[in-house]
Amino acid sequence: MGRKRRAWGKIATLPSGNHRASYIGPDGVTHAAANTFTARIDAETWLGNEKRLIDGDEWTPPAQRRAKRRSKTTTFSEYADKWLPQRMIKGQPLKPRTRAHYRKLLDNCLLPTFGKLPLPAITAESVTQWYVGRGSSTPTLTSHAYSLLRTILGSAVQEGLIASNPCHIRGAGNVTRAHKVKPLTLDELTVLVQAMPDKYRLLILLAAWCALRFGELAELRRKDIDVTNLLIKVRRGVVRADGEVVVGTPKSNAGSRDVAIPPHLLPAIQEHLKKHAKPGREGLVFPAAGQRKPEDAEAPPGPDAEVGQQLAPSTLYGKAPKRVKLPDGTVTWKGGTNFYRARAIAGHPALHFHDLRHTGAVLAAQTGATLAELMGRLGHSTPAAALRYQHAAADRDKAIAAALSALANGKA
Repeated sequence: MGRKRRAWGKIATLPSGNHRASYIGPDGVTHAAANTFTARIDAETWLGNEKRLIDGDEWTPPAQRRAKRRSKTTTFSEYADKWLPQRMIKGQPLKPRTRAHYRKLLDNCLLPTFGKLPLPAITAESVTQWYVGRGSSTPTLTSHAYSLLRTILGSAVQEGLIASNPCHIRGAGNVTRAHKVKPLTLDELTVLVQAMPDKYRLLILLAAWCALRFGELAELRRKDIDVTNLLIKVRRGVVRADGEVVVGTPKSNAGSRDVAIPPHLLPAIQEHLKKHAKPGREGLVFPAAGQRKPEDAEAPPGPDAEVGQQLAPSTLYGKAPKRVKLPDGTVTWKGGTNFYRARAIAGHPALHFHDLRHTGAVLAAQTGATLAELMGRLGHSTPAAALRYQHAAADRDKAIAAALSALANGKA
């Protein structure tokens, strides 16, 4: 590779015979042409044009100019479609369920408004109009969509495709939780467990007492339960995304953990493993319902086609019971199956399965567990979530103290 001295800039002749032009700009950084030139005169012309921009005080880095030209023709839809599969979080690709969630937000919330617009055409005013136009009917969905829009356009800023991020609405990415989580009392938890079918009772117990996520429980296998040392080894989780069942690592980096089993659960674990878990070290502890009999082996797959596979949330939840108001004004529940029925019987008809994890976290906090201990048990990588449970435990302690005073005053 040869070089020829010039009064300003450099032109290098490559082994291929092409020429590469570069120069040191006003910013003190070396800038090169985006491509090489077959003819030296073309490299000279490029350097001459750059020098004129500098002398006329109109210069910006060539890479920025290229990005600006590209942004004028790149639509939000084109950029988002490229951005999504390449998105990394802490050096790792997006989890399948997160990617599917982003895809739905794009298709249903963002692309209808911004999809055909070139990136520079998305202004703060257009973002505000979109946000206000969505109203308050779906605050959580709108919050998630706004956060995604802000993140995607933030990447476009980093790539030099747009000068600044037009998403400036204060608090638009935050939303007040519509579902207020109220931890179960021990009596309510007992009622909930007893109201569940026998094969799902341990699932409820482990979700509450060990604060495990549904995906972690659905992928739990015999080899993951150490009954001798009373440990559950959480190493995998299962999610459903775009109609597919995907087994992967737990939700966060801290999700891979060993969770100590409260000793009082051991008899229930042993009984469940004996009666309901699939055989062998790889056998699922909570397999999908509907085990097929040998004589049905040649029958076409039906509702039981999931045999041996991970339990689906819809199977666990079952069917919702009907709310019936009796003549005396009291309310009862009729019909229903599984978790939908059990939560109504327990007096928590709006209970989510994930709320059991909150119950377990608060129970652990009530024992005096430190923040670090809660984070380890729950598989949290940041202290923010664990702090909520400590606060909830403190609030519960106040209620206990008030009840003690009422007892002392003869009011209990």
